[in-house]
This record gives sequence, C-alpha cells and structure tokens, in this order.
Amino acid sequence: MAKNQYRVISVGGSIIIPPEGFNIEFLKKFKELILNRVKLGEKFILVIGGGSTCRKYQQAAKESTNVSDLDLDWLGIHTTHLNAKFVGLLFNGWAETELIINPTKKIKSRKPVLIAGGWKPGCSTDYDAVLLAKTYGAKELINLSNIDYIYNSDPRQNPHAKKMETLSWVELRQIVGDKWIPGANLPFDPVAAKTAQKLGLTVKFAKGVDLACLKNVLDGKIFQGSLIK
Repeated sequence: MAKNQYRVISVGGSIIIPPEGFNIEFLKKFKELILNRVKLGEKFILVIGGGSTCRKYQQAAKESTNVSDLDLDWLGIHTTHLNAKFVGLLFNGWAETELIINPTKKIKSRKPVLIAGGWKPGCSTDYDAVLLAKTYGAKELINLSNIDYIYNSDPRQNPHAKKMETLSWVELRQIVGDKWIPGANLPFDPVAAKTAQKLGLTVKFAKGVDLACLKNVLDGKIFQGSLIK
C-alpha cells in the first residue's frame, strides 16, 4: 500500500448501533484501534451503513403508508447520514467534518479519517465504498458486517449453510443475485459486487465487532472471515 493511501472500510450500520442499542465500550475500543493505526501514519475512509436503524424505518413506512422503492432508498440514505455524523463525532478532531456523500469526487482534507454516508438510490453503502476505493485508488476494501463469514445460503434459515472462506466474484454474485431491493439484508450489495468485479477489487469480509479479527485484517494476517477476489 502506497504511503498516504486511504484504506476504505465499509462499516455496517448494525456495527455502530445494533438492534439492542449502542455498545459504548465497543465503540470506544473500535475508535482506539483505528486511532492507533492513524498514529502510525495510516489513513482511513469509513463508509457507514444504515443497518437495523434503516430497516426499522423502512419497515414502519411500509406498514403505515404506501411508499415506493425510491422513497425507501432515500429513507435509508438519510439513516446512513445520521449514523455517519455520529461516527464523525466519535472521531472528533481526527476526522474531516465534511461528510462524503458523493463517492466519485475526492475532497480536499488533511485529516487522517474521512467519513462517508449513502449517495444515491438503487444501492447500499457497499456500492459507495467500492466507488470510493476507485476514486482514492485503493485495491482492497474491508467490509465489516455483523456476521463472521459469507455463507452459500442464509444461515438463519438454512442450518446446513456452508461458510465460504475464499470465493470469487462470480460465486458471490450467484449468492446475492443481481437485483437491489431497499433494505435487503445481504452480505454484499449486488450492484456493488458487479462493479467490484469489474474493478478487480479484493474484499476482506469480517465480523466487525471482533476487534482482534479486524486487527489481523489491517495487519494483512490470516483472519477469520471471507476473502473475495
């Protein structure tokens, strides 16, 4: 990795605020881990998702009124901005105050941490993270989820689902499909997968609340999770 190269991390919204509420101790440790790397000269773009907050709003909207997929996407995008603003405060002093909402444009900043939220309807922040990797010249994307591996089917519905430690983009796209559905709870956005495949990106998929695992990912060591390439 080149000096002064930003590393792009897609942080699932449920890592920041899980369904049961904020885990303050985890957030403090996550901040400490990132800032320890910053003090060694590393730089990060943290792309923050909507997670369960997004899905709760979308579900309530669907149950209470008639809404289009476009409306649901915009609702989700705004929840990513809320979560991203919170993370910006978490890294107050270290992070750029301007929130990145257009992943195709570089912003001028001397800060070591940049924070991004959702951009346009029709995709998730996984896609924004892929575009940011392209914009900032990163060849690798780290994806932090609330599950440990990508499975060949939903392990919550299929007890025989098999974890996949290494898989190709073709294999991943067979799992996630090609169509984006607002609020879809997939391991990786289908639109993002298609673009990442074209760019030849490597994605390291790991459980974000496992900070020891995240440290191994950042160190380039063997980690518990899935490698997509």
